[in-house]
Amino acid sequence: MCRGVTGDASRSLRSCRGVTGDHGRRAVFEIAPACGTERFGMEGNMNELSSTIREILVKASGAYGPQDAVRYKAKRDKGNGKKETVVVAKTYRQLREDSERFSAALDSLGEQGAHIAIVGDNSYPWLVSYYGTVNGGSVAVPLDANLPAEELCELIDRSDATVLVYDKAREAVAALSGEKCPKLKHRIATDPEASAADVPEGTLLFREVLGKQTPGYSHSPLPEDLATIMFTSGTTGKSKGVMLTHRNLAENATAQDMGFEPGMVLLSVLPIHHAYCLSMDILKGMSLGTVICINDSLLRVLKNIKLFEPNIILMVPLMIETFAKKLEETDWLPAPLIKAKVFGKQFHTICSGGAYLNPDYLKRFEKYGITILQGYGMTECAPVISSNCPKDKKDGSIGKCMPNCEVKVVDEELWVRGSSVMQGYYKMPEETAQTLVDGWLRTGDLGYVDEDGFLFLTGRKKNLIITPNGENVSPEELENKIGAARLVQEVLVREKDGVIEAEIFPDQEYASKKKIRDVEGEIRKIVDDYNEKAPLYKRVVSVKLRDTEFEKNTTKKIKRF
Repeated sequence: MCRGVTGDASRSLRSCRGVTGDHGRRAVFEIAPACGTERFGMEGNMNELSSTIREILVKASGAYGPQDAVRYKAKRDKGNGKKETVVVAKTYRQLREDSERFSAALDSLGEQGAHIAIVGDNSYPWLVSYYGTVNGGSVAVPLDANLPAEELCELIDRSDATVLVYDKAREAVAALSGEKCPKLKHRIATDPEASAADVPEGTLLFREVLGKQTPGYSHSPLPEDLATIMFTSGTTGKSKGVMLTHRNLAENATAQDMGFEPGMVLLSVLPIHHAYCLSMDILKGMSLGTVICINDSLLRVLKNIKLFEPNIILMVPLMIETFAKKLEETDWLPAPLIKAKVFGKQFHTICSGGAYLNPDYLKRFEKYGITILQGYGMTECAPVISSNCPKDKKDGSIGKCMPNCEVKVVDEELWVRGSSVMQGYYKMPEETAQTLVDGWLRTGDLGYVDEDGFLFLTGRKKNLIITPNGENVSPEELENKIGAARLVQEVLVREKDGVIEAEIFPDQEYASKKKIRDVEGEIRKIVDDYNEKAPLYKRVVSVKLRDTEFEKNTTKKIKRF
């Protein structure tokens, strides 16, 4: 799900495959789906397509019923008032049965078909709540657990949720929701150790809610039924509720064959409310019969890699960069030894999305026998638009178009159409009309396709800098070139007072290790080196250093405005 510069914007029109129409004065280029799909009459790689989320879970429980679907850590009484950490496993059959109990529970509360807000850390109860909600005919509203209670209550109210499912760490949200969310009728606490005395009056306990029901609740959602409202976490503006149907999510998850085998172990480290994690870890993972291991904290990723021994992890570029910096310290040691020590011999793949990833990292990890597969998407497309595949990839690209969608380039902007494209923004008709045009999703991303059908990004349309002489400059292009320097930890390029300015947060830890005393001088040399190779209109005139990291949203993207 990369957004960032992967090439020179001036190449975008020359590299596309052919003008298909005038469309007024706009240059329009078509990109055919790269991987095969029945939907577009293509032949090639494809999973067995599922068009509802229930279909995914029913097929998986039938094919992999007694096998582990989920593994996670839990506390168990050891005696003498002490507790120990153990790994708990739930099979595909258990997950289906527990989710059907939750569906039945919502029905018994009179909330079948209602909007159900779910907020909490990655957990088995979260999965049960989500599957039970959407497969029972209700609409799930996954919320960012890292948002302040006030913001979460605002989203709960805006989504018209009548049930709130929350974990122990979000008790403040549940308490505040009584005042801020008048449409809420029920609150369900998932804390396994909570008693009725520990929660606000009237709050239901998750384990008791499930315990009162029996498995076998039967409801068959239609592909076009609304399944999920996911709020965007953009770098500017008010978050929007993206309405995704069963078809959007299920076909996005199952359309492309990545060549992964059933039984593969996947460590889920990204926030589960995020479209990338939900679609690729949870939905696609289940469709492939993987074992999904839940990482309980970003501070314990390395420990959990050793504990769960995964084959694959989905990461955002920031995590990959962090691993790469740590691995730098061991460059003098044999790569197989380091891989075995850090990741385990069984580990082979990182799927990357959410932001731009410097292609140099692909080569660095190849040294350890680890393949990085970069992809691209957005929540509005459920979310994957393109992806590199193990046997069909190109460094620096964001892969080929998904089998269930097609892309065209309009004035260098990528437009997407297909079964993954959202219904619209919840109760935001004007924003929906601006984004969806005759079935095409305007991504806001600038890019092109090369002669082999691989997509490349060159920036964000709304971030473009228009120079005094009318030239267009993508700040992301400059950021990625300047940011490739090891001393640059973060960089933000913008227009200020009619010139291009780069604000940079140096990597002080690296400067200390390399005994760089004049950090500001070295940063200016980095910018000077960039300017020497850049066209005049793309040169950075002003350089500003900062002492702290940039403010970011919850997906760790820098807030631009």
